[in-house]
Amino acid sequence: MEINDLTPAESRVWRAFASGTLVDFRAHDDEDTTDGGSWGPERTVRASVLRSLLLNGPRAEGEVPALNLAGVRVTGTLELQYATVDHPVRLRHCHFQDAPSLYAARLRDLNLSESVLPGLISHAVRVEGVLRLTRARFGGMVRLGGAEITGSLYLESTRIHAPDTEEPVLQLNQAVLGADLWAPGLRARGRVRLDGARVAGTVNLADAVLDQPGGTALQAETLATEADVLLRHAEVRGRIELRGARIPGRLDLSHARLSNPGGTALRASSCVIGELWLRQGPVAEGSLNLRRSQVEVLFLEPDVVPEWVQLNDLTYTALIPHEPAERRLPMLERGDSYLPFTYEQLTASYRRIGDDDAARRVQLAKQRRHRRTLPWYARLWGHLQDVTVGYGFRPLRAGGWLLSLLAVGSVAYGLHHPPPLKPEEAPGFNPVFYTLDLLLPVISFGQENAFSPEGGYQTLSYVLIITGWILATTVITGLTRTVSRQ
Repeated sequence: MEINDLTPAESRVWRAFASGTLVDFRAHDDEDTTDGGSWGPERTVRASVLRSLLLNGPRAEGEVPALNLAGVRVTGTLELQYATVDHPVRLRHCHFQDAPSLYAARLRDLNLSESVLPGLISHAVRVEGVLRLTRARFGGMVRLGGAEITGSLYLESTRIHAPDTEEPVLQLNQAVLGADLWAPGLRARGRVRLDGARVAGTVNLADAVLDQPGGTALQAETLATEADVLLRHAEVRGRIELRGARIPGRLDLSHARLSNPGGTALRASSCVIGELWLRQGPVAEGSLNLRRSQVEVLFLEPDVVPEWVQLNDLTYTALIPHEPAERRLPMLERGDSYLPFTYEQLTASYRRIGDDDAARRVQLAKQRRHRRTLPWYARLWGHLQDVTVGYGFRPLRAGGWLLSLLAVGSVAYGLHHPPPLKPEEAPGFNPVFYTLDLLLPVISFGQENAFSPEGGYQTLSYVLIITGWILATTVITGLTRTVSRQ
């Protein structure tokens, strides 16, 4: 392109390129870039001029060339697909008429912060430094699928609004980031896709607003990071999909508002997570799916657990904060079926911190929940074990029953001695030991075989014998269950 073909504004940009000098067309620092579509020719630069500068711009000895603009309207499409650009590109506070095309380009550094763009086409782009889209506003899709960025990607307070498409409005699938994905305060109307992305640092979506009601707001299947995924204070309307993610640090959903009524609010199944934090926020609107995941530390407050939870094969080492078993157990009832493994996991977490009483309560709840799955006759036997000895976890309860029945029998037979079978051979009658003979099926004090009650007292003896056998059987069953578990 000849220098004589340039407008005054373009000539100013051309001359500054060789030394990398900033060319700022703004009237003041707080100028609203959204009005850039009405800027006149004095602030307008053709995209073809920028392309010529980046591919074959002038050089100055001892200077580092760079495209460094602010407050300009770019007309036409900035076509850099497959291009290699060795100079920093900084187009801040700019207004683009068309979405730049950077498909498979190789760039040294790219900064489009505070700019307004109808979209960004940059599949498979490679950026040797950082890519800054801070506080940029996009009216269409941002396509960074398969991108390779050796530094960080900055999307802080960026707004992406593309309501007329079913495709993801922000595509970072299979992208590789050498540092962080830094996007606190991101506003995205539509699906954000991070499937298969590899992030060497942290994914920060704190205070983000992701809006895709009835669909998937954040799709990050098989996402792999080397640090944390932060969604603190985020507001997500739609589904969060994290199936198969690998997050060695913290998945932090503290204070987050998750809303997907009638569907899954959070799916973090088959994941490996260092710490999962769900705390100090409202109850999620939708279900929680943590099936087959491995979590070292599960920070889960009962007050944020939704009405439907799927915990099949979820394993965790520590469960915090420490809560009474009565506060944790309702969570295990909110699935689609009886899952013994979930009770065993909760029991193990209590035992690791030495709360044996809470562990026993969980095991008792497990037996009661299992009872509901049995046929009627097995449920009847289960009720007997529960009432008498609490399935072996309340052994003192059997002693209470024994003492009560002993008192009833002793008083009844003390007031009315049963006649002896052989008066000349019968020992002296003792109502206490006679009642014990009836209650205890193994031990014999010689009273039961020597005396024969009549009428209602004989019926009482039958009741005591049957009750004694039931007590003995349930105690042995409960103790056997307890010993085998230990």
